[in-house]
Formats: sequence, C-alpha cells, structure tokens
Amino acid sequence: MSRMGYGMSESPALPPGDASHWYSPPRLWKKLRKIARFTGEKTLLTALTLFYCLRDPDTPAWAKTVILGALGYLIFPADLIPDVLPGVGYTDDWSALVAALGTVSVYIKNEHKEKAHDRVAKLLGPGDSPPPPEFS
Repeated sequence: MSRMGYGMSESPALPPGDASHWYSPPRLWKKLRKIARFTGEKTLLTALTLFYCLRDPDTPAWAKTVILGALGYLIFPADLIPDVLPGVGYTDDWSALVAALGTVSVYIKNEHKEKAHDRVAKLLGPGDSPPPPEFS
C-alpha cells in the first residue's frame, strides 16, 4: 500500500526525523488527554477535526501529509517552545494545527467536526475512561 493509502487501523510508514514520525492514534489520544485541561477546547477541537479528516478516505494524500505533520508536531516531545512553559508552551503546537487546518479546510466535512465535538466531551470527562476504538 502507498504511504498515504493505509487503512483505518494501520499507521502510515513515515520517514524518520520529521514530526510526523511521532504520530500514531494511541499517542495522539494520550497527548490530548494530558493537555486537555491546559490547552482549551479550541485546540482539542482543531486536533480532533484534523484527525478525523486524516482518517477520511476522501482526503487526498497531500492533505493527509500536512495533517500528519501537524499532529506529529503536537505529539513531538521536543518542539520549538517547550510545552511545560505556562501560558506559552502550546502556542507553537496551536500554530501548527491552525496552519494545517487552513491548508486542508476544503476537505473538512461536517462529520469531522461533529465527531471532534463528541470526542472533546469524552476528553474532558472522567480521566479513567478508555480511549475510543479509533485511537487504539
């Protein structure tokens, strides 16, 4: 299968060294759970909207590459501004997500947004809830 033609449960083969190397659905869920209370609902909605657009077979390969880069950067442990810095730690992550969202916005569907809203409610819910199936 091609790099971007992976199925729902497979992870794409990514080149080492770029931020997309850090992407996987379980890593994304773990990171989103960790940052849920600090980054705010907009960051979570943006990341999850991109995630569901990534999983959509109608999204073209070039757009999936952009999304993988942004989500990988969010997960990447050594980014431009350390996430542990109060108030500014996630601004670079937010910028990467917004840039990706703007770049692929034509491929964002209402169903991506609706699923993202549903998952934000789960992220902000009890901390011991298991990840949804698409993040396993």
